[in-house]
Formats: sequence, structure tokens, C-alpha cells
Amino acid sequence: MRIDVVSIFPEYLAPLELSLIGKARQDGLLELNVHDLRTFTTDKHRTVDDTPYGGGAGMVMKPEPWAKALESVAGASEGAGAAEDSRKPVLIVPSPAGERFNQALAYELAEEEQLVFACGRYEGIDERVIEWAEEHFTVRPVSLGDYVLNGGEVAVLAMVEAIGRLLPGVVGNPESLIEESHSDGLLEYPVFTKPSSWRERDVPPVLLSGNHGKIAQWRRHEQFRRTADRRPDLLAEFDAGSLSRADRNAFKDLGYDVVDGRLRLRGGQED
Repeated sequence: MRIDVVSIFPEYLAPLELSLIGKARQDGLLELNVHDLRTFTTDKHRTVDDTPYGGGAGMVMKPEPWAKALESVAGASEGAGAAEDSRKPVLIVPSPAGERFNQALAYELAEEEQLVFACGRYEGIDERVIEWAEEHFTVRPVSLGDYVLNGGEVAVLAMVEAIGRLLPGVVGNPESLIEESHSDGLLEYPVFTKPSSWRERDVPPVLLSGNHGKIAQWRRHEQFRRTADRRPDLLAEFDAGSLSRADRNAFKDLGYDVVDGRLRLRGGQED
């Protein structure tokens, strides 16, 4: 996979040289390039923003530097020998007005050949850039969550790490991707290590039993409990149609019934 990031603060992306993503780059599993938007300006002040039409607070990022930067990225990709039938690169624009980033989207984007991230600043990028870019890219505004950041760099760091770790060979033990939070729509079960007793707190006995079937069931039911306690909203979308009797009973103990393949909180109000 090739990833390009365009930002006015390229040094902000330095953490991508560290840990698993940095190693993946060194090992050739991931090609990642960071571009300074200001190098695509034409005035001596390297201006990337101007006042908004219609008035209002803040500044808006100018369209021409962005167009030149994206043209450069697209041209470099084509020059690298991309096949004629290759899909368009996906342009991801971090924005609180975009679709919500989640694990399912991370898996989807990990299947792409090239991702380009446009890190906006100030009040955002001139909307005409987004419209123009659709001729050359598959454009996807994406939100990290329902809050506002100073710029797109923090969101890009999170998304690149979430996507990059799904590429084959990046994570040493692929099974860890299966068991972690959100991989199956639930939160991950709690984990423990040595010593078995620490400050008068003991590891759950089932984990010391050696009975792998009971351990698997305990972990599964702990996923149910933790998700119900911390993120009950996830259970509204959970496919409960194929749950075993033991799993249904575990949810019943948590106050949920299975109705038409979906979980319903007993005594809860429907919208």
C-alpha cells in the first residue's frame, strides 16, 4: 500500500516513523510519503489561506496549492507504474462533517492500493477542491469523532495507524487482530498477566484452570458484559441471530433478550 499525507506541518507526522508503522515502512510493507503543502505555493510568503467569502471568523485554505499538491501526488503514483485498470486513489479529508471512522472502515481502506490524506487547518479547505478532486480521486471526508481538532494531523495519525496495522505482516501475530476490540462489533475482554495475585487482587480462577473451552466462553461473556456496561450503543447493531444458548443466557443475565436476531434491553423504551 502507498499512503501520501499533505500537511502544512509535515513534522507533525514524525511519529509514523516509530513502532510498528515505522518498521513496516523500513521493511517495505508500506510506502508512506509526507508532503509539505507550502512547497506548492507561488508567492514569497508561501501563503496557504485567505479570508472566507461571505464573511465570518477564521481563514480558509486556498484551492490552488491544494490542487497542485494533489496533482503532484497523483502524478507520482502514475509515474510509479500503476496499472491502467487500477482504482482511483482514495482521498481522505479529515472533517467533523465526514462519515465516522471505525474499525469496519479501517478494514475497508486497508484493501485500497493508495490512500491520500489531506490535512486541513483553520476553517477548512475551499470546498471547490473537494469537488475538483472527485475527477482524480475517490473522495471520502472522514470524521474521527464528534469533536473538533485544530487540524487534520491528529486524525491522520490515528487513521494511518489503525489502517496500517491491518496490512499483512505489520502485526507479528495476526490472531491478535481477531481478538481485539471492535473486530467483531464488541469490546475486548479484560486481560491479565503474572503474578496471579497482586495487591490482594486475584486473576479470575478460570484463566488458571487450563480448560480452554471454559476460558474461551468466559472471555466471550466478558466481552458481552464490558460492551453492555461501557458501549451499549454497539449492541443495537450486533447480530445476535446466531448466538448459542449459553451466549443468549449470558445476555439475559445482563438484561437483554434476543428479538428477531437483535438484542433488546428488557423493559427499555423503543425509539
